[in-house]
Amino acid sequence: MIEQKPMETATASPAPAPDPAAREMALERLRAEQSLPAGLMAGLAASLVGAAVWAVLTAVTEFQIGWMAVGVGFLVGFSVRLAGRGLDQVFGVAGSVLSLLGCVAGNLLAVVVMLSKQEALPFIEIMSRLDVSAAAQLLTATFNPIDLVFYGIALYEGYRLSFRQVSEADIAQALAGARG
Repeated sequence: MIEQKPMETATASPAPAPDPAAREMALERLRAEQSLPAGLMAGLAASLVGAAVWAVLTAVTEFQIGWMAVGVGFLVGFSVRLAGRGLDQVFGVAGSVLSLLGCVAGNLLAVVVMLSKQEALPFIEIMSRLDVSAAAQLLTATFNPIDLVFYGIALYEGYRLSFRQVSEADIAQALAGARG
């Protein structure tokens, strides 16, 4: 009979977690890399791109697609995170606000596209006549309660995705940079 021994596994022990003071120092170093202006500019650009894509898809499909709001929220949140590299709550708030802006703009542009086709008027002509009051009336007239669900998801995604995800490797690298 062959005697079986328990198999030994070679596992690398994980690096010890830094003490709280060192971790906080690393987070402060990462916070120094944040750029709210860059995050805002990227989020605004993403908001406008998302709104334009929403309008183009409406023009192509001739159907108002409410779930585009979720895409706008994702695009804005990801853009704010990528450009802003933020850790602080203000980045999430910015992502939410810009997501809402993109959703309202996308919805408005989509309605104008549909109105343009329905009335056989150029899109630019309708846009040039649009003021805040007329825009509010268009949005109110075309409001559907399900829009609140899509806007809510967009706000959530805009908020949640706007923060930089900090890994233990990022912490270790920031600590190494502080030492070197």
